[in-house]
Amino acid sequence: MATKIIIFGASGHGKVIADLLQSAQQEVVAFLDDHPKQETILGIPVFHTTQFKQIDDFQILIGVGNNSIRKKLSQKFTLKFAVGIHPSTILSPYLKVAEGTVIMAGVIINPNVEVGKHCILNTGCIIEHDCKIEDYVHISPGVSLAGNVSVGEGTHIGIGSSVIQGIKIGKWATIGAGSVIIRDVPDYAVVVGNPGKIIKYHSSDE
Repeated sequence: MATKIIIFGASGHGKVIADLLQSAQQEVVAFLDDHPKQETILGIPVFHTTQFKQIDDFQILIGVGNNSIRKKLSQKFTLKFAVGIHPSTILSPYLKVAEGTVIMAGVIINPNVEVGKHCILNTGCIIEHDCKIEDYVHISPGVSLAGNVSVGEGTHIGIGSSVIQGIKIGKWATIGAGSVIIRDVPDYAVVVGNPGKIIKYHSSDE
């Protein structure tokens, strides 16, 4: 029987998650949003968060792209979080994935990769062997991580970026689109370019 899932966040990212789940023969019951702007998305009803009373009966995925907001939402509720995996992915059987994570269309993940809670592995990214991705990370479309890369909590790696083998990226860092990372990245750093260079630091996890 298909898993029944509710998506928090009636946004573009939530829409992609709904499409992923439907492709995997899972049923999306509803979107919940604090500020709903439409009544349906992909034919699925959208409710204000306070209107839906049966939430404990379903599994949840958070359809919010912002890593810090996704963290706050995940910690606000004691709920059953699902894992969303598009059927077009190529995933090693030796992959470990924690609750709340979504793996989009065309993603390839090789052996002994560990992915934390509430991560986004976006369309067509490649995660090579022995990588470790901490909680609340977003790996954007077309990113390539070579083997033995570690990515700290809350980090966002921008679209089309590449990271060479053995690199350690700290927590709540931002890697700009198209960057090539050939050196370790410290916590909170903002890195852009080829080769990647630090241009500033975030002041906190926000």
